[in-house]
Amino acid sequence: MKTLTVRLPDALVAEIEAECRQYQRSKSDVVRQRLSRQVRTRSRPAAFEAIADLIGSAKGLPADLSSQKKTYLKKRGYGLKRNR
Repeated sequence: MKTLTVRLPDALVAEIEAECRQYQRSKSDVVRQRLSRQVRTRSRPAAFEAIADLIGSAKGLPADLSSQKKTYLKKRGYGLKRNR
């Protein structure tokens, strides 16, 4: 592993030290864990985060849109051959 030196605000250092005491872990372990948690959280696409609260909120739609039958679509003119 490589060593990285950073300067942190006193409040953040106090949080990290409290977590070290609580879980009996080293500062390095706590910081590594926090950083890896941040990376996993950020790996989601920004678009997903923008609409995450809307997912599943549409009413009146089938659970799976691909479950629509061909007859349903043909009634609406989809999939029919057109005269040219």
